Amino acid sequence: MPSLYAIGDIHGQRDMLDLMIQRVPFQPEDEVVFIGDYIDRGPDSKGVVDRVLEFKLHHPRTICLRGNHEDMFLDFLHEQGGYQPNVFMMNGGWATLESYGLDPRARPLRLPPLHVAFFQDLRYRHEAGGFHFVHAGFRPGVPIPEQTPTDMLWIRQEFFESDADFGRPVVFGHTPMREVFDRLPRLLGIDTGAAYGNKLTCVRLGEGKALDLYEVHVSEVRA
Repeated sequence: MPSLYAIGDIHGQRDMLDLMIQRVPFQPEDEVVFIGDYIDRGPDSKGVVDRVLEFKLHHPRTICLRGNHEDMFLDFLHEQGGYQPNVFMMNGGWATLESYGLDPRARPLRLPPLHVAFFQDLRYRHEAGGFHFVHAGFRPGVPIPEQTPTDMLWIRQEFFESDADFGRPVVFGHTPMREVFDRLPRLLGIDTGAAYGNKLTCVRLGEGKALDLYEVHVSEVRA
């Protein structure tokens, strides 16, 4: 029977992602949800996207969600003006541009076409196996179909400190914590600070709970 997995915020940590993919017994028929924030802060954002694209070739049921960092990057690339000037750079964007060999003063900025398509096609939310998946969370009191992109990418305490019931468990990232934020059957937070010297987390899900937990500590790839 296929399994359902979710992988937390990676933030340019290609080595940690490689080790996680080696460690978890993924099968081609499994459904795997990446929770967003593939880029920024870490040393190899481009490498992370390359690895996720390669992973999708072998695991066609992979779902990739948009994080706030991908949203800032797209805005910066296309000069859309949705964010204040330099907000992308101030939130780890320098590392991303360096991984692509890009100079922010040179316009237009050109990424590999597959990467452009990857970023543009990222979803805001997903439902599978009796779970909601979203990068940051949901606004309490708002029906899921009416949630705004801003909340799904940026919300924090108003979401995970509330007692709101969203009809099924919500798996989210965005807010880094030392350990998995397990408030099941309501919430499961899986950003465990890969960007800040802590660890990358993957969970196998089923029956409204986390069945297995896999972790890669940053010390395992920096030894």
